[in-house]
Amino acid sequence: MAALPSNADTTANDTKEARERLATHLADLHRLHIVLAEDSRALKQFTAEGNALAEIRMVSEFLEQYIGESNAFLENMHGRMEARLTVLRRGEPITNGRPENAPGHAVFWLGFSRLCAVLRRAQAIASH
Repeated sequence: MAALPSNADTTANDTKEARERLATHLADLHRLHIVLAEDSRALKQFTAEGNALAEIRMVSEFLEQYIGESNAFLENMHGRMEARLTVLRRGEPITNGRPENAPGHAVFWLGFSRLCAVLRRAQAIASH
């Protein structure tokens, strides 16, 4: 009879699966960016045919919509994660009632600080 996976194994597998899902979504987003760039390059035909205004309008509309959607996504993620900071902070490792003595204390705070910095960047980008 096979041994049941430990909680650590389950957590590691869940983490790996979540990372793989996110990596897949980012790869899909990258492919979409390539397609959008290729399609936007095709718009120069309008200028070549004497209709530069059509290219100007389409590129302006495209970029405005893209920036708006990107900003909305960043604002949403920022708000969701900002609201979770207190809960995330409670996940700090503690040993004998002292967080500074706990294994992983420094790694936890490095990760938490990184998240806070990324959230500040996301907020700054979205607010422009």
